[in-house]
Amino acid sequence: MYGFYKGILPPILAETPKRAVKALSLAGLGSGLTEALVVNPFEVVKVSLQANRDSFKGQPSTFAQARLIINSHGFGLRGLNKGLTSTLGRHGVFNMIYFGFYFNVKDAFAASQDPRLEFMRKFTIGLLSGTISSCVNIPFDVAKSRIQGPQPVTGEIKYRSCFQTMTLVYREEGYLALYKGLIPKIMRLGPGGAVMLLVYEYVSGWLQRNW
Repeated sequence: MYGFYKGILPPILAETPKRAVKALSLAGLGSGLTEALVVNPFEVVKVSLQANRDSFKGQPSTFAQARLIINSHGFGLRGLNKGLTSTLGRHGVFNMIYFGFYFNVKDAFAASQDPRLEFMRKFTIGLLSGTISSCVNIPFDVAKSRIQGPQPVTGEIKYRSCFQTMTLVYREEGYLALYKGLIPKIMRLGPGGAVMLLVYEYVSGWLQRNW
């Protein structure tokens, strides 16, 4: 009977990490999509307030701006959920790569007994996770900014949907336009991603030891 199981060890060794990568990436994707659904209305209000050229004293409050958007365009994809597809892409892609990369690369390199080296190991992998994720998801971020921000011509909607906007930007401005703002994004989310995962690692470790 054991003859049927000859050569079983190599596939197990190959498939286990592969499926772990898929599971972590899918978990990251799911968390990113959920996050996007929650934050998108707030992003729409935030962008509309930031685009307002009136003096600070003359600007409406956050709730007044949200009410204005709802009264004018409703809750749908032209109103409070404008740019939803781009936000889903931005958060989903980022979290999918971010969590999948971090936890699998971290497990590929042995932990150090020196606390300082271990800190640097985790910080470096977290920094790479945030940087790579930012590089991959920024076209969605650019599309989101174009859709939710002021349109080039008042009263005329040029940027309508996620992939239509990406295609339009590519045709009119070249592929590098899809990476506008990449350096500031990396400077924010590279170290930010490293800090977030370090806090998660140390807090979860402390909870496991003390609870």
